[in-house]
Amino acid sequence: MKRILVVGEVNVDLVFRDCSAFPQPGKEVLAEDFVLTPGSSSMICAMGLARLGNPVAFVGKVGGDQWGDYCLAALRDAGVDTNGIRCDTALRTGVTASLSTARDRALVTFAGAIDALHAEDVSDACLQAADHLHVSSYYLQRSLRLGCSGLFARAQRHGLTISLDPGFDPEERWGDDLIDTLKRVDLFLPNDLELRGITGRTSVTEGLLALANGHTRTVVKRGRQGSATLDGERLIEVPAYSVASVDSTGAGDSFDAGFIHAWLRQQPPIDCLRWGSACGSLSTRGIGGTSCQADSAEALALIEANP
Repeated sequence: MKRILVVGEVNVDLVFRDCSAFPQPGKEVLAEDFVLTPGSSSMICAMGLARLGNPVAFVGKVGGDQWGDYCLAALRDAGVDTNGIRCDTALRTGVTASLSTARDRALVTFAGAIDALHAEDVSDACLQAADHLHVSSYYLQRSLRLGCSGLFARAQRHGLTISLDPGFDPEERWGDDLIDTLKRVDLFLPNDLELRGITGRTSVTEGLLALANGHTRTVVKRGRQGSATLDGERLIEVPAYSVASVDSTGAGDSFDAGFIHAWLRQQPPIDCLRWGSACGSLSTRGIGGTSCQADSAEALALIEANP
């Protein structure tokens, strides 16, 4: 069983579900439901991987506040090793407000301690204790982004495989540094909007081909349209599974967990897509990104019921 190190942001999600509309300046809207839940792409993916039965350790930073305590407790309860998370009383833990309507969702994030994590905070001892490194929110974690290429080089020297989820670029500048960083990445996991922003291609196939570098497998998450990757120049697609969906918050991060889980077990790409799709779909059964994440038995049952 591969040991997984997740390096990334820690924050809470305040999820407002079924809002009557997105708020306009000077106006107020009502939500049908609300929940406080563990948030951040990195946390949700780490907890999803642990839920599937993988040994997971986490490196990150939190503030010396109730939100930081809440996040640490949630990770520990999920079975994630939190010894690599530093609490800094000079910082405040990040918070994301997620507002969803019947048609879409919008996010507002206070970065807080998210921007205080640097590549140098990941010790060689942490890398030596792992087999695989996962980083999420490349664009949101501005300080970590500066040292990502060097962190990945160190991870490779220690024999780790690497996965990266870019997340959305709040500035929508995307930048060229990611392309060079990808040369050290084994799995790249953008959604279709992020793939379009990074490559400038509107076609999924063209976007995947634009990132082909002979080493990195790029997997694009397409929400209700499923997911896709290339086998050579041939597009492989898997549809999203139909479940009684309540909230899509963090579904892409749970997809990451499912795909990585299968990939580390050397399953073929089509089966990795199925695991990702199953975990992403099942996570939408409850409010927030972690309340209904699948275990391996649930994910496998859904896959086998939909051959």
